[in-house]
Amino acid sequence: MNIGVLSRGADLYSTKRLVQASEERGHEVRVVDYLRCYMNITSRNPAVLLAGEALKFDAIIPRIAAQRTFYGTAVVRQFEMMGVYSSNESQAITRSRDKLRSLQILSRTSVKMPITGFAHSTRDIDGLIETVGGAPLIIKLLEGTQGVGVILADSKSAARSVLGAFRQLTPNILVQEFIKEAKGSDIRCLVIGNKVVASMERRAAPGEFRSNLHQGGTAHETTLSSQERTAARVAVKSLGLNVAGVDLLRSQRGPLVLEVNSSPGLEGIESATGIDVAGLIIEDLEKKAGKGADRGRVKG
Repeated sequence: MNIGVLSRGADLYSTKRLVQASEERGHEVRVVDYLRCYMNITSRNPAVLLAGEALKFDAIIPRIAAQRTFYGTAVVRQFEMMGVYSSNESQAITRSRDKLRSLQILSRTSVKMPITGFAHSTRDIDGLIETVGGAPLIIKLLEGTQGVGVILADSKSAARSVLGAFRQLTPNILVQEFIKEAKGSDIRCLVIGNKVVASMERRAAPGEFRSNLHQGGTAHETTLSSQERTAARVAVKSLGLNVAGVDLLRSQRGPLVLEVNSSPGLEGIESATGIDVAGLIIEDLEKKAGKGADRGRVKG
């Protein structure tokens, strides 16, 4: 099988592991910088080109950076128009990258989430704070990743100050209740083809409330309860994803889904669990890329 990995950097850990896993299973694989691709949008003959070469793959694995979602998913969609199987569909990636939209979709399922509020006007700050039960609370920029743009406000006055300042920069802010009993830890699990294949507990560094490894957190393998596994699978399926990372909090009212990531990093979870997640992604690709039923299917 001829596989294309859409990634900005061939030296990134996750990209290298996907290439390695592909080659170990006897596939041809090529890393393509999707920002350098351009598209020929022609009736009945769509094409993706790179430096004058028309790219042809049996399957692609999108590794689209959050800040490049618009153009990256356009490239994925063009490959879909050509009948190329994608490990995650373009529409599902777009849906998951919009944090507000994804939470709204999850709210229609059995998945539990932290109480979340969203507003536009600075005149509604007090009402927004009370919506999530008051301080302490978490303030998030919708465009933030890897823990960047996430702030803990431990009092109502602090929340007012932060929200007021953020409103001068962007209207895309949401607030969530602070889950005290989580004690600075969360769960990251990897779902592939509706199956949870690996999970780790991430714990925040001393003096930090964000458990992201990029913020100095540590991680170790953990075993999920049946309730946690179900929550992760339902969350991924509701967004239409096939390969995803799900972040959960363990709370007094059960597992709470924080976020679903369509391009989860592999380094932390492979290191913590010893599981060949990249190999499992390629194995899933082998099973599905050859099926004709979904090839070339695009949902707008």
